[in-house]
Amino acid sequence: MNKEKFLNQYLFKNLNLDNKLDNINNTLHTKHKILNNAAVLIPIVKRQRGLTIILTERALHLRHHPGQISFPGGKYEQHDNNLMNTALRETQEEIGILETEITIIGKLTPITTNSGFLVTPFIAFIEEEHTIKIDEQEVRRILEVPVNFLLDEHNFYLHTLIANKHRRVTYCIPYKNNFIWGATAQILKNLQLQLMC
Repeated sequence: MNKEKFLNQYLFKNLNLDNKLDNINNTLHTKHKILNNAAVLIPIVKRQRGLTIILTERALHLRHHPGQISFPGGKYEQHDNNLMNTALRETQEEIGILETEITIIGKLTPITTNSGFLVTPFIAFIEEEHTIKIDEQEVRRILEVPVNFLLDEHNFYLHTLIANKHRRVTYCIPYKNNFIWGATAQILKNLQLQLMC
């Protein structure tokens, strides 16, 4: 898939995007618990063989989700003013891609996580000649997964996993020697569904 086809499919689907980036509250109350706002970036870059999505492997010493494959992103902070700024700030902090190298094209519906976050994914194209500078306190390494691979529904599997003594059904995506699961896999599944339906 190339950039033009991706944009045509994405924009044609009328995702009911809200381009108003109003100031937000730091939390969203649900009937069961309080969810903290967070944002991630789905960074897409054009390569010779097609589009790829940049993912990170979280550092092994981290308290939460060590070694898990994820998008760059994190918790909303008051000085961010909006969730898009959260995604941009976290991307630069974690993997060094500058805001000037990022073009946001939209966002997906937020998802909730078992760790108490409401995560808003922002979709962006990254300049081909971009900066990468990994913060080793947060990220072990980066990897790129072809968009065509992620748009193939046969590469997604539903698995029941046990985490923190709870059974969870989650999408899982094996890619080479990597295992993508949890919120990252759910966001990728949502992207696939938006583009393919």
